[in-house]
Amino acid sequence: MPTSETGPAGTGAASRPPALIPIDRKRQPSGDEARGRAMKAAIGVIAEKGTAALRMSDIAARAGMSTGHILYHFGKKDRLLLEVLAWSQADLWARFQEAIDRAATPAEKLDLFVRFYLPTHQGDERYALWTQVLTQRHDEAGRQILTELLDSWDERLEAIVREGRDLGHFADVDLPEFTVRAVAMLSGLSEDVMFGRSRWRHASPHAFALAALERELRPADRH
Repeated sequence: MPTSETGPAGTGAASRPPALIPIDRKRQPSGDEARGRAMKAAIGVIAEKGTAALRMSDIAARAGMSTGHILYHFGKKDRLLLEVLAWSQADLWARFQEAIDRAATPAEKLDLFVRFYLPTHQGDERYALWTQVLTQRHDEAGRQILTELLDSWDERLEAIVREGRDLGHFADVDLPEFTVRAVAMLSGLSEDVMFGRSRWRHASPHAFALAALERELRPADRH
């Protein structure tokens, strides 16, 4: 799942009321502007209230838009949440691609994959969005969107391992099976981090995961 690379909010941030943008009913944003503003507002509201308590009116107030305008663009709450998740994921992939383009070796790319996958801290907003959306019931279209977003992680990991294998840097592993094991491990570690398991208080989930993957990918002649 996606993660956020931003740290926790600064001291006192939670005690301040959220900034609301006055609604100008004569000049409501449209198209991409409205969509982007609503998504940014939704992420902030979800981080504070979670999806269960999320109301479209809360998003509208945060975005400085009318509730009717939010409903016009996004319809049901479920659709908005999926849109926000897809938007968040696209932003993450853009930053991931920039980092990958600067990486010199498959090993460095693997390190980046683990870093971008795992949540950075217990309050990671991007990972919290994923977990909250995944626990909801979705129609067929919604499940298709979520499946594509999840598959995108598998595809990127397979591409990294395939490159390393072809260059002789990684062992000749079965790509689909390796990917299932790797993503399952990373998902479990992510849940540990979000839950705040004490065993990671003085240890690095990133270092643990990377070491496990590197052991499995190490060529036989380097053991």
